[in-house]
Amino acid sequence: MMAMKVFKFGGASVKNAESVRNVASILKMYEESTIVVIISAMGKMTNAFEGIWKSALLRDKTAKEQLQAVQEFHGQIISELFEETPRSLASQLEAIYNELEDRIKNPITAKPNYFYDQIVSNGEIISTLIVSAYLQHIGVSNRWIDARKLVKTDYNYREAKVDWNKTRAQIKAELLPYFESGESRIAVSQGFIGGADHLNTTTLGREGSDYSAAIFAYSLDAEQVSIWKDVPGVLNADPRQYPNAELLSNISYKEAVELAYYGASVIHPKTIQPLQNKNIPLWVKSFVEPEKSGTLIDNNTAADSLIPSFIVKQNQRLISIATRDFAFIVEDNLSDIFHHFANHGVKINIMQNSAINFSVGVDEDEQKLEGLLNDLSNQYEVRYNTPLDLVTIRHFTPEIVDELTKNRNIIVEQRTRNTVRFLIR
Repeated sequence: MMAMKVFKFGGASVKNAESVRNVASILKMYEESTIVVIISAMGKMTNAFEGIWKSALLRDKTAKEQLQAVQEFHGQIISELFEETPRSLASQLEAIYNELEDRIKNPITAKPNYFYDQIVSNGEIISTLIVSAYLQHIGVSNRWIDARKLVKTDYNYREAKVDWNKTRAQIKAELLPYFESGESRIAVSQGFIGGADHLNTTTLGREGSDYSAAIFAYSLDAEQVSIWKDVPGVLNADPRQYPNAELLSNISYKEAVELAYYGASVIHPKTIQPLQNKNIPLWVKSFVEPEKSGTLIDNNTAADSLIPSFIVKQNQRLISIATRDFAFIVEDNLSDIFHHFANHGVKINIMQNSAINFSVGVDEDEQKLEGLLNDLSNQYEVRYNTPLDLVTIRHFTPEIVDELTKNRNIIVEQRTRNTVRFLIR
């Protein structure tokens, strides 16, 4: 089977015309390679489409104005990339905007998650149509591929689960003959989206484009995946909070999964497993300085513990749950409590229990938490603390712990051999 690379470009890497040109220049650096290019919605367009979705559900008349703003945003980029918009691109976009206008006139309020996927997925469709047309315009031959026809999923809208057997078969059947024909060395497709069937679009969860790249790589037995970011690679801390953050030049799949689980935003948590299963290396590289090596994620564990990594999740709420009769919290109670959390889609970031209390730290989300707390209060005594920060330190040292907790009130503390976590005020 031919050697293939999978490149993923996020929203920041295609946020304007200059960024699209930069993507093209990076692809030209790999002119000998066969590449599947996975692209996200441009800039903050996923947020913009979410705004349209919310307004349409509320039957707010501003939904149409928001759609017009989205159209103008993309139109501005197109006008800077082309002297004249290619006819095929213009007709494709016109059809998309007309369909969107019809959808927001008649929102499917009874199925908000289904409606979400049919609206928000268009960010990726529009983005990839523009990038593919621009590449063609400058002489970089490519084929636009519709991920909705290839990444096959169940009907769990907004968090769809991939049918791996169907997906692998569809991707191989679509892409291998195309590349083998020699027609072009580049295919452009979408991150974040899939299809339950030919009529119903699904999405894989927010920030799911990294996962899409892993899906294509797994299905094609790719030689490597590169995720192009606005940072030099995987850093040991968020550079926006810690300007002296250090580059992790090589970490293992296991370490990457741990960092993603604890909230590191560079890699989507579901991305690693399919790559590790086939030992496909993952590079995290900078689209600002593409010549630099970035971070390699593979089976090598030698460097995992050399540099402490710390992750701070802000806007946390500590929920403490106790039985009303002062009885012990036992397995039956925990099963019931977890059932409530699952029903309301609330993810637990940290948990701790004592004889009569079960405490959890969760992201602050008033819409989800209001219903959860109401349900729990029917049976339990429920109290909470907010706002808090959740600090996780991998491969910690006493000095790092002291620095990150100095002058802070520690509410919850947990330690294992490699990791320490604090909920702090």
